[in-house]
Amino acid sequence: MEVGVKNPMPGVVYPPAKEMEAYMRAGLLGRETVPGALRAAFARFAGKVALTGPEGDITFDELHQRTERLGAAFIQLGLKPLDRVVFQVQNCNELVVATVACWKAGVIPICTLAAHREKEIGYLANHAKAKAWVIQGDNSKFDMVAFAEKLKPQIPSMEHIIIARGKPKGLIGAVTGLFSKKDNTAQPAHHHHMDDMIESIGFKEAQRILAPIEHDPQQVAVFQLSGGTTGVPKIIPRMHSEYVLAMRLVARAHGWTENDVLFLPLPMIHNANMVCGWGPALLMGMRNIITPDVNPAVFFKVMAFYKPSWIGLVRPIMLKLQEAIAGKLLNFKGVKIISTNGSDVVRRDLQTIGIHVFGMTEGLIMFTRQSDSDEVRDRSVGYPICELDQVKLLKPGTEDEVAVGEVGELATKGPSTFHGYYDAEERNAQVFTSDGFYRSGDLLSSRFIDGRIYYYFEGRIKDVIDRGGEKINCEEVESCVASHPAIADCAVVPMPSEVYGEQACAYVVLRAKSRAPTVEEMGKYLESLGLAKFKWPERIEAIDAIPATKVGKPDKAPLREMIASAVAQEQRVRA
Repeated sequence: MEVGVKNPMPGVVYPPAKEMEAYMRAGLLGRETVPGALRAAFARFAGKVALTGPEGDITFDELHQRTERLGAAFIQLGLKPLDRVVFQVQNCNELVVATVACWKAGVIPICTLAAHREKEIGYLANHAKAKAWVIQGDNSKFDMVAFAEKLKPQIPSMEHIIIARGKPKGLIGAVTGLFSKKDNTAQPAHHHHMDDMIESIGFKEAQRILAPIEHDPQQVAVFQLSGGTTGVPKIIPRMHSEYVLAMRLVARAHGWTENDVLFLPLPMIHNANMVCGWGPALLMGMRNIITPDVNPAVFFKVMAFYKPSWIGLVRPIMLKLQEAIAGKLLNFKGVKIISTNGSDVVRRDLQTIGIHVFGMTEGLIMFTRQSDSDEVRDRSVGYPICELDQVKLLKPGTEDEVAVGEVGELATKGPSTFHGYYDAEERNAQVFTSDGFYRSGDLLSSRFIDGRIYYYFEGRIKDVIDRGGEKINCEEVESCVASHPAIADCAVVPMPSEVYGEQACAYVVLRAKSRAPTVEEMGKYLESLGLAKFKWPERIEAIDAIPATKVGKPDKAPLREMIASAVAQEQRVRA
């Protein structure tokens, strides 16, 4: 196979030829593309149910036909291979259909969150020069159609708004430009409803339109997002061949077969779910259970009617279910749990097997295995799912490896690891070592157990808060909080949380004669700036000055200790 991408995209960092040759000789990276692998799976499992849940079933063949027709409709809109499309859709069947359709059309999804607002969407869409925007038309909590229409003029490259689910008033025949018989008003020409697009073209015609499109295994398949270490999230290009490899290795590590049923109620647009959940499940012919919401009633229905064999749970979801779990109203026996919690929590509370997962959107994935001892699964994050992934633990700030058992910064290189953020040369120079290892900012230690190295998570050195799996970049929030007229300086630090693990606490230095804004007042202010709600500080503490190091840089360590101590004291008082 020829090494090297045929049509390099400006701003994308591709693997060096020597590395690609080594991975190809090892049989890890080859000719597979995401649409090619999915089409083969759709044909093999045609009559089986692919997507299931309260909103109905879709078979693999139906999924194939819908995605072919929508992919061709993308082309008919004028989108071309390697054009970028922003996604802002909650978990639903339509998200899977639209994502797969993009891959078939050679179009690159930009995986933003439904919770993102002007600041994030505006930056990312402009940075990637997105030409289309897939939004959810029936979001009961936020009018995405109005939001997209308001923001579109600020994105010069944006040509089309594609509405999935729920036709807004007057949106009839948007693709053909017809008027609504109900109110005789026309929708903007750049509005297109996904159902109309699918219905506008037949399956055979769609296949004819898509047939000439060439898919390069070494080209970008998707733009995922980092949690962000400076400013808004960085764009992470993930390539076709390595993305398919990751999906297949996930399935192999878990031992998945076509008889398994998956329920992973995490954001499906996230890399974690796409590459560790519904993506590999589709390749294996499994059923994916999809629910727009997660609550005890949904879980009762899922367990009773859809009978998952694998479930993904994070701490916030487990806490939502704690009363039902404590009352033994939910029975998880026989179900395997993929979790960021230790398996001791899963074993104690759910009385079943827990698989500890550790991964990063930049590529590396580690799991514990079902065959590991309870002690290993309770505390370790396991080891890489790809045998050629290289891991170093470095003394922070150096390229020196620490000894086994010592804590160091995780640095990784291999078929799974990306080679640079999109169009971010300065940042890329900071996060890679001289020999090409990606510095993750995560602190790990290692231990030899039964002849194998297992890794243990020890914390982070990046200035990022992990709020129930959502990453909050402290510097981004600080820049917004500091712009408040009452605030002269601020520092945002993680605050311990029983529900989310961590939440944002803002320490603020007030301007003369100003009072500290309440959490609610600050929320309204940040909303006016277009900052996503999950990033808003959930506690505000006024102090005289932000602590500084001997060289005058902000020192957050004392602040982290202060808020941890205050929360612990409050918990003792309540107890």
